[in-house]
Amino acid sequence: MIGDESDTDDLLTQQARRESNARTYPRSLPLAIDRAEGAILEDVDGNEYVDCLAGAGTLALGHNHPAVVERMERLLERDRAVHTLDLTTPVKERFVDRLLESLPDEFAANAKVQFCSPAGTDAVEAALKLAKTATGNRSMLAFQGGYHGMTNGALSLMGDTAAKEPIPGLMPDVHHLPYPHAYRCPFGLGGEDCWRTSAEYVERTLSNPDSGIVDPAGMIVEPVQGEGGAVPAPAEWLREMRRITREREIPLIVDEIQTGLGRTGELYAVEHADIVPDVMTLSKAVGGGLPLSVVVYDESLDVWEPGAHAGTFRGNQLGMAAGVATIEHVLENDLDDRAAEMGDRLRGHLEETAAQFEAVGDVRGRGLMLGMELVDPDGEPDSLGHYPADGDLASAVQSEAFDRGLIVETGGRHGSVVRFLPPLTISKSQVDEVGEIIRESVRAVVADDRTPTEVPT
Repeated sequence: MIGDESDTDDLLTQQARRESNARTYPRSLPLAIDRAEGAILEDVDGNEYVDCLAGAGTLALGHNHPAVVERMERLLERDRAVHTLDLTTPVKERFVDRLLESLPDEFAANAKVQFCSPAGTDAVEAALKLAKTATGNRSMLAFQGGYHGMTNGALSLMGDTAAKEPIPGLMPDVHHLPYPHAYRCPFGLGGEDCWRTSAEYVERTLSNPDSGIVDPAGMIVEPVQGEGGAVPAPAEWLREMRRITREREIPLIVDEIQTGLGRTGELYAVEHADIVPDVMTLSKAVGGGLPLSVVVYDESLDVWEPGAHAGTFRGNQLGMAAGVATIEHVLENDLDDRAAEMGDRLRGHLEETAAQFEAVGDVRGRGLMLGMELVDPDGEPDSLGHYPADGDLASAVQSEAFDRGLIVETGGRHGSVVRFLPPLTISKSQVDEVGEIIRESVRAVVADDRTPTEVPT
């Protein structure tokens, strides 16, 4: 038995012996967490890290924010119920009030809220079920590069084929359309030609009686692809998807599980395009760091019979209390604006690094949802002059950054994108520290592992 005095190596060894081979983060981030506050993690050996993973974007206010802790303590001190199925409580009604208050007015005015099982992927499953029930159709439209979770229906929507190939019997009738990835355009086009061609392709496909696509139950899209590599959809393209789906009476489902509640510099990423979806999936930040997920949708789709969708833990009162505290703090302190400001500051650092090293191919994202794509300058450029994605280099940068006290994630094509999802409360000095660590990590990896490729200044 390993006690409280065990070091990181002991705990990681025990974890590897007892936990599933499916575990992921400990393989690239070998730490055993002891304490956490704000944007800082401390491991059991006393090492501190700036956390730019933040629960995969869950911790909008960072670790153990006083407003969240106080709200949960208050609930427990007053002997409130913590498990209520879908029975109502004052805490639950306050959560719905604050959630609707945070949403765009036009969407909130006609919205219904469905509480689900507590993971974001459960919200996606519920949204699929809702769209199919409301329309009577079965096929779904998704996008290349998309990520919506790891349950059966959500996994079927995923663009990454490697994650799906070992799984038999995924949900049929999912059609993956081209996402307007400006740097890795599926059509090999640059500038606005990429999103315009993507929009035209989608419209022509849905208008073509020989496309092989039966009437869709819905279209699901991330306004910024997260696991796909911090790829923002142009506002004009999102407006086109809204027009195309509305004209064809196809419910538009917007996955805001990672983007929602301020992360992209607006309270919700759809606000960058000023569109109103039919359905929105939410989790992560709205639970204040605790498990909670909801589907918010237009009341015209509310055709479910009582009990048609349920979940034992849809009444997580601690999650709702934490969510209330988080939503209120974000609204009262304009943390969406702060995310835009700190995102610009961090992006400036990343672009400085890109200017110094040819191995940094692209810097992209919105607000505090940023990505830096690593490339192989010795490879053959594509039609746009972009070098091949280099996942090994990104992993090396992640490892080097970890050794220097920074936690980042990788994602995107071939895992080549170093991703940044810090708390919205991250300080200017911490942003500057992140920028410096990443710059020196790229410098160290490029210098150690391959011919130096610094761009002359």
